[in-house]
Amino acid sequence: MTKGETVDSVDDLLRRLEQLNAIGTALSKERDITRLLESILVAAKTITHADGGTLYRMTDDQQALRFEILRTDSLHIAMGGTSGNPINFPNLPLRDAEGKHNDSLVAAYAALNNQTVNIADAYTEANFDFSGTRLFDERTGYRSQSFLAVPMKDHEGDVIGVLQLINAKHPQTGEVVSFSSADQSLAESLASQAAIAITNRNLMTQLEALFESFISLINLAIDEKSHYTGGHCQRVPALTMMLAEAVNATQGGPLADFTMDDRDRYELKIAGLLHDCGKVTTPVHVVDKATKLQTLFDRMQLVDTRFEVLKRDLEITALREQLALREVRDATAEADVMSTARTAIDALNDDREFLRKANQGGEFMKDADIERVRQIGTGARWRNTDGVESDFLTAEEIENLTIRAGTLTAGERDIINYHIVATIKMLEQLPWPKHLKNVPEYAGGHHERMDGKGYPKGLTREQMSVQARVMGIADIFEALTARDRPYKQGMKLSQAMGIMHKFRTGGHIDPDLFDIFVQEQVYLRYAQQFLDPWQIDEVNPQAWVN
Repeated sequence: MTKGETVDSVDDLLRRLEQLNAIGTALSKERDITRLLESILVAAKTITHADGGTLYRMTDDQQALRFEILRTDSLHIAMGGTSGNPINFPNLPLRDAEGKHNDSLVAAYAALNNQTVNIADAYTEANFDFSGTRLFDERTGYRSQSFLAVPMKDHEGDVIGVLQLINAKHPQTGEVVSFSSADQSLAESLASQAAIAITNRNLMTQLEALFESFISLINLAIDEKSHYTGGHCQRVPALTMMLAEAVNATQGGPLADFTMDDRDRYELKIAGLLHDCGKVTTPVHVVDKATKLQTLFDRMQLVDTRFEVLKRDLEITALREQLALREVRDATAEADVMSTARTAIDALNDDREFLRKANQGGEFMKDADIERVRQIGTGARWRNTDGVESDFLTAEEIENLTIRAGTLTAGERDIINYHIVATIKMLEQLPWPKHLKNVPEYAGGHHERMDGKGYPKGLTREQMSVQARVMGIADIFEALTARDRPYKQGMKLSQAMGIMHKFRTGGHIDPDLFDIFVQEQVYLRYAQQFLDPWQIDEVNPQAWVN
């Protein structure tokens, strides 16, 4: 070998070492396991000048090697990975039917013995079975010659896969040559880095899965407390991501600079899933309050009983008066007594039906109706089970029955609203990693308003992230259209969007986000996926964009 050739070889080795360092850095940053595996094989082929290669991974039961990525440049073969071409080859078994090591296959031998195998020519190698390789060559006209199989070991020394390279090529002539000792060392170094990268990615994936399972556990706890909120915890994140993706795709307008990468998406997804985690602290009788008098049960039943007592008392009084008239046998007077009682009973029945309707909380309550509740509550008297004459309704019952809209008193609404404070407190206690550090802010801002009149912090639009504002729109729209609330039916699309538009002009929600919500028909895509068909009615999008 001449001096010049030696220098060229050293230069080539240094260049490949630099490639190896660059590859290691790139592998540590890759989050997608499929792209990671593909990068490993492509990198191994590059630094060893290999024409082809296969990356195998150990199956979960540790009994076989599974094909993950396959590449052969000269045959233009690309299978697995991002190629879109599936690998349909069967797994390579590590043991035979009797449980003995399957040392006849190169990749299996490397995995079983935790040892690199470097073969100069498969056709002259007697220690391994290359019958399958020869069949492949016959079908394709290829000539499989040099092989390098390197086990990939994790940080605990366990083999997690095999990197197999085929047909090293001379960098200048392109002639197929054996894999050199330098090729082997570089491939082993890469395999080590690759195994660590794969293990780290798997650990991250497992931790993320565990974390998301805990989130699901929290939402399940909320769902078990109240099945009315379980769907909400799933639908709001879905709508949040729909709108966020629409904003991300926007090329013009005030939100054109907003972008998301995969980490941003994951952060927002987690925030969406946790946005109501504080509801685990909310009493179920408040969350599920379907009528104004409901606590553990609908206390309208007690009011009904009092009406029955009053009616019975009226009948008894009338009958007693009739009996008193028996001595004089005045039929007209008896009829008058019973008629008076019936009139009073009819009035009670009318009051009872009125209170039943008031108890539903479905319509905005008028001042006259509120006054009538109070008159019934304090005007009528009844004798309770202790024999004490009392107001017909207690002060607490009057307070509930005179709720102007909905079924919650001011105190109960404060209890409901506290869930967002609890959410923020809970989330701020967690040691969030850097890529999830904004979860508390995103999740905790969905009840704020653009004009600063929201809660719990009274933030203005400028003080909030785009993500928190997106979640605010998603939370409101889901609540308006939800068909599983105890106190109302889900609204039709046109009605809900009309209310959303009023919120836009009234400073409640972000106007720019709402415009994208309308223009990109996010509302319609959500409706088609989550609403009942009868809710999806005719709408006029032009009426909602200013």
